[in-house]
Amino acid sequence: MAQQHTTLRQRLRYRFDNLVAGGTAALIGWLTLACLSVVVPASAVLVWADRKAPASLTGRLQAVWVSVGQTLKIGGAVGSPLYVLTSVSLALVALLFVSTLVSLITTGIDQRVRSLRLGHSTVLEAGHTVILGWSDQIFPVIGELVCANANQRRAAIAVLAPRDKVGMEEGIATRVTDPGTTRIICRTGHPTDPPVLSRVSPQTAKSVLVLPPEDEDGDAHVVKTLLALGAVAPGDGKAVVVAAVRDARNHLTARLAAGPRGHVLCIDHVVARLLVQTALQPGLSLVYQELLDFEGDEFYTTAAGDLAGRPFGEALLAFTTSSVVGLLRADGVVALNPDPGSTIGADDRIVVITRDDDTAVPEDASSCVDEDAIVVARPRASVAGRLLLLGWNRRAPLVVEQLGQYVSPGTVLDVVARGDDAAVGDAVRDVPAREHLDVTFRCGDITDPRVLAALDVVSYDGVIVMGDTGLPTRRGTETEPGAESGSDDRTLVTLLHLRAIGDAASRELDLTTEMSDDGNRLLAPVRAGADFIVSGRLISLLMTQISESGYLASVFEELFTAEGSEFHLKPAGDYVRLDREVSFATAVESARRRGECAVGYRRRASAATAPDYGVRVNPDKRCRVRFAAGDWLIVLAES
Repeated sequence: MAQQHTTLRQRLRYRFDNLVAGGTAALIGWLTLACLSVVVPASAVLVWADRKAPASLTGRLQAVWVSVGQTLKIGGAVGSPLYVLTSVSLALVALLFVSTLVSLITTGIDQRVRSLRLGHSTVLEAGHTVILGWSDQIFPVIGELVCANANQRRAAIAVLAPRDKVGMEEGIATRVTDPGTTRIICRTGHPTDPPVLSRVSPQTAKSVLVLPPEDEDGDAHVVKTLLALGAVAPGDGKAVVVAAVRDARNHLTARLAAGPRGHVLCIDHVVARLLVQTALQPGLSLVYQELLDFEGDEFYTTAAGDLAGRPFGEALLAFTTSSVVGLLRADGVVALNPDPGSTIGADDRIVVITRDDDTAVPEDASSCVDEDAIVVARPRASVAGRLLLLGWNRRAPLVVEQLGQYVSPGTVLDVVARGDDAAVGDAVRDVPAREHLDVTFRCGDITDPRVLAALDVVSYDGVIVMGDTGLPTRRGTETEPGAESGSDDRTLVTLLHLRAIGDAASRELDLTTEMSDDGNRLLAPVRAGADFIVSGRLISLLMTQISESGYLASVFEELFTAEGSEFHLKPAGDYVRLDREVSFATAVESARRRGECAVGYRRRASAATAPDYGVRVNPDKRCRVRFAAGDWLIVLAES
């Protein structure tokens, strides 16, 4: 029975498909016959069942006709044949015109709705933020922009990417659950096409962010997008343009395409620099995380005011709830940690770390300084160390090069990564000359516990774990597509084995780990507060900060280069006495006398306690702290 029922249903569907395929005329004819086959018998039943119906057959047939006419809206007039025919013709013409009008209106509305859902309409906004492209970085970027716009009544973010508009909106709504007062507008199209790019009105935006796609041609796509942006919004526009490229070799090309008003970040350079800085100063990644997101304290500028004409050193204690770190000169040049005797110009702005753009209020804190608690310590002698680099990828040569600029003479770096003897030889030739660093390469799978056990990991002063895509098999070989995305999985396995090694030795390893996906960081089997450099999130935070304040590009450029000043974690006991409570203003004054800017501290006792893991950036200078051995002061000082 079931088989017969299924067969009958299939036959009926087959006949219906043939009917529809017969065209409009056939469909109208069959629909008319089907309608009459129901309406005429039903009208006859109504007439014959009506006690008030005419007694004669002719009268009843006329009543049936009237009922059919009224039901089908064709009048149902009674009279001479010519009169009836004319009445029906007029009713059919009226029905045809009304049906056509309704159909046209419905079609127009449907097409408009479809067009809007396709995301092809123009965004008519001004002072908004434009995001071009789509990758996993878009979610932290939008999240940070929402935080930055929290104190604005009407803020808008326009996203243009070659994806379905509805899909983009649903994806963003899932990851950014509370947009606050910020409206997020999605448009579909390729950002490399100037007419399509104009849909998001980049010429009236306050900032434009170009995200690098995650495929192997992502950098080329960024360059083309920057060229299209130059065609749509010429160089006289006021928008801050921020882009990022993955490969250092494409950095110069992207900067040329961005023009003088554009800022292009090189992901490889930034990640390599921060990996090195954090490996040599554990805990530094937490400081940058606090400074780069909009939830805590970050960089702002404030007018010089009464400090104009006075030396920079006096400004360090002129703000009780803000930390002074540099000057934004009238010509746009940023000077981080300038000489304390540098004169502040009338048109200069003071670069501070503070809670918000309206919290940098001058309030002298010099009266809080305890002179008796200031320590004059001798400079610490540099000591050679032993470092271990597990894994190798495109950024590894930059990491080795940067280490050579920081470490003391005689420092040893052992590199372990997948490959063969030929790959080791190529890697040695690819790594730039390093005067102070003795590098040794060896082949091995860093996910193999036997390889890690043979390294005596606990004997190293620091361990860097990178996403291992393997040593190149020949000079110039590129990483195969998809290798970067799978490197996080191998990193997690490596961290699991390293934790077992540390537990067996009853020792906490100093690990600095590179990852691509911030979601994988939550899975990492390491202690709370460990150092992670998540390339995607790091670049997202940097791009967002620069898009809100263009001068920060110069600030970050100095922080992430070997020249100039950068953040350091230095023993608190080298600045203040440890046997008493001291005000933070005392630590600031002690650092000033060394030509440094103190901006916070990290307590060893709470280094593994969430949410700040012992890091306190920009504390009130009146707050009193009793530092202990093993505590660090966060200072901005020359490298």
